[in-house]
Amino acid sequence: MARPRAKTTNVLAVVLALTGLPVTTARAAQGTGESLQDYRAGVLSPEFPYESKYIEVLGSKMHYIDQGQGDVFLFLHGNPTSSYLWRNVMRYVAPHGRIVAVDNIGFGKSDKPDVDYTFQSHFRYTEAFIDALDLRNIILVLHDWGSVLGLYYAAGHADNVKGVVFMEPIVPPAFPMESLDAFGPAGDLFRRFRDPVEGKKALIDENLFIEVLLANATITRRMTEEEMDVYRAPFLEPESRYPIYMWPNELPVGGTPARNVRVVERVGEWLRTSDTPKLLQYASPGAIMPPQAAEWAARNFRNIETQFVGYGRHFIQEDNPEAIGRGIVDWYRRLETNGHD
Repeated sequence: MARPRAKTTNVLAVVLALTGLPVTTARAAQGTGESLQDYRAGVLSPEFPYESKYIEVLGSKMHYIDQGQGDVFLFLHGNPTSSYLWRNVMRYVAPHGRIVAVDNIGFGKSDKPDVDYTFQSHFRYTEAFIDALDLRNIILVLHDWGSVLGLYYAAGHADNVKGVVFMEPIVPPAFPMESLDAFGPAGDLFRRFRDPVEGKKALIDENLFIEVLLANATITRRMTEEEMDVYRAPFLEPESRYPIYMWPNELPVGGTPARNVRVVERVGEWLRTSDTPKLLQYASPGAIMPPQAAEWAARNFRNIETQFVGYGRHFIQEDNPEAIGRGIVDWYRRLETNGHD
């Protein structure tokens, strides 16, 4: 029996307007996207050619991949994705070290225990996962909420982090955010997400984060049904989508939640003061980290390189995996040449 899909036509039009996407992008989202895909043939693959592994963490199973030898590159994702997000990036990094990518608790193929899915709960599982695998001298590769998980870990475990690569991160100058109005055109959308009634309707009942934002409004191509079905798989039933619903409510906006204001402020202080080598990868027009914000970061964060990886909105791994992967490798070579241990 065919799986029910969210009614996205009208919602898509609203989201495209809110996010300021150009008409050409909207048209591409409704077409085949073949002209874009032709240029990236062999780069954008739906395949996940990595062996699945599982480990018990805090009483639940977490899914991860782990292959290769050498320095550990630990890939952390955000909402509503999984380790699958990194599939086409890791192929470039794999020859240069040990690649480890984990599905956050409640996401991907990891278990969905009965927890509150706040940042603090996610962080406990991430920290315990690193301890369970005894990962040492880590290079963190981070996106979205994975950036906060990884950077907060780095702030508390500086002696175990060799370097940090981050993209579309929830960090200054965008966050902590003064108010929902600071989101600009997307403010009304996130106001809906954070409403206790409308948010659950949009993110749990309509599955809007996957069926509209991920599928159409935050990348520059149209993903295949094979790719989308991988992202849909962990969240086929409405009751399974609570972890997706929680993340927008965890954003530090207007001083709330205060615990996450403190988290992101600590992350910001670490970025400004730590000597740990950092690489910020950004795209145009971007979403959280547009080019002008990357310029700000280059002036304000310590020991950082910034690297433009092409055109994209938020899930830039689905647009430019080769630029991201090769960029990480080039930066890593410089890191090794400069003698960082």
